[in-house]
Amino acid sequence: MSTTFLPCGIYHQEYAKEHAWWQTPFIKGKMILLLIILFFIIPFFADSYGLSLCNQISYTILGAIGVQLLIGFCGQITLGHAAFLAVGAYTSALLILEFPWPAFMLDWGLAYPVSIIVAALMAGIWSVAFGLSSARVKGFYLILTTMAAQFIIVDFIITQYVSQIGGRGQAFSIPPETIKIGPIIIDSDLKVYFMMLFFVIICTAVLANLVRSKVGRAWIAIRDNDISADVMGINVIKYKLIAFFVAGCIGGIAGSCWISNLAAISPEHFPWSWSLWLVGVILIGGVGSIHGTIFGSIFMVLVMEGLQLLVIPLADIYPKLLMDFLFIKEAAFGLAICIFMIFQPYGLSYRWQQLKNYFNLWPFSY
Repeated sequence: MSTTFLPCGIYHQEYAKEHAWWQTPFIKGKMILLLIILFFIIPFFADSYGLSLCNQISYTILGAIGVQLLIGFCGQITLGHAAFLAVGAYTSALLILEFPWPAFMLDWGLAYPVSIIVAALMAGIWSVAFGLSSARVKGFYLILTTMAAQFIIVDFIITQYVSQIGGRGQAFSIPPETIKIGPIIIDSDLKVYFMMLFFVIICTAVLANLVRSKVGRAWIAIRDNDISADVMGINVIKYKLIAFFVAGCIGGIAGSCWISNLAAISPEHFPWSWSLWLVGVILIGGVGSIHGTIFGSIFMVLVMEGLQLLVIPLADIYPKLLMDFLFIKEAAFGLAICIFMIFQPYGLSYRWQQLKNYFNLWPFSY
């Protein structure tokens, strides 16, 4: 029998094949099926409500990717990542609404794509500024410095100064037909879905490749033991700051994309609780796993949406439930984290890996 069909493992004779993303025809078939579902079945069979849920999941994935990079791959605990999403969102909004673009930039729909790039760089720079503290502190003290990013950027700079630009008060209104990429005006849930899906795929691919590179191996070494990494010759400070920059850039892209889904943008869209939410997403999905970012995002969005659908009918009997839904949601979020930490500490990605191994090694699985 050919070794191709042996169920006890996959064997390679070349380094490139061993690190290929899609190593077997079966895996390639699964990925092609997934792409068909994402690009053809969901867009053309889901209604507006379903697409809005998909967009919320995509936004959560983009926000959580940066947190996964910092916590899961580099070991740098952060509780202020929502601030960098806010930097990306406000940078993009200001460039679209206030910057005097040449007429051809507006006519050709280049203003928004350029604003995404600038927003990513700005968020990355701000992330590095607050990541500098990681050179001297870690653990609990690093948590406090990353929390400071939220209070300084969102609660002080954006709320007190940036939001006042143009005399708008607290909210920036995003007029219809403002978000435009080339000839395409992003004015529907379907168009937002395709744009968000594109950036989710790009950011996931970038992180997956970085993790397998020299930079990624340095991050993992720092995560496991930064003193040993330093002894081996790894520039710990340099790679920590690279991690903060990349995470900030991805957060900036997430914030810049999210404004396409909003009629107005305000500091209330980026509360500190959103930073906690993103950390919870990777804890439930699986720390140190790209799959965990996706699974955790899907789980949290769908569970909270299902909880809301459950509360609405009960509100006819107990009207106070609807008024207290925010507190119910926060309680459910905390309960979900506790349950996963006790019964599934490695997250959903570990269970997914076990399930794949069972079918890939059948009938010799253990």
